[in-house]
Amino acid sequence: EAGELHLGGRGLARGYLGRPALTAERFVPDPFSTRPGARLYRTGDLARRLPDGDLDFLGRVDQQVKVRGLRIEPGEIEGVLMEHPGIRRAAVLARTGRADEAGLVAYVVAEENVDLVSVRRFLRDRLPLHMVPGLFVPVESIPLTVTGKVDVGALPGAGAS
Repeated sequence: EAGELHLGGRGLARGYLGRPALTAERFVPDPFSTRPGARLYRTGDLARRLPDGDLDFLGRVDQQVKVRGLRIEPGEIEGVLMEHPGIRRAAVLARTGRADEAGLVAYVVAEENVDLVSVRRFLRDRLPLHMVPGLFVPVESIPLTVTGKVDVGALPGAGAS
């Protein structure tokens, strides 16, 4: 199950210098600590713990997009895509198509012989219909920036497949 990554411990900063509102938003009480005043830092990263204990970073939790008037969190869709046994990596973006209407595009690194129709069905069984991408684009890899974020500019245009 995917969720927002929180960091804590003795080395955690006390907050943002001169920014009390942002500090209150990002530094939250630590429900697991017995130390009074202990806090966790909300990173904004969406992650899940793998069976071997490693963390798998799925994207950001604060990257909501609006599609047909509905707010959608692409990272949530990516997390469900990653649950499919034939999908190794995924990135979901809102792209503007015909009539200047935004639609969801799923870029997927899939195992050989994965039927994308079955992947769409998999999502339909687990997500509301408005969160199922209208287009699936198979790619060799999901390009990343030097900071580890999806390099949106390096992905093929939505008309690629």
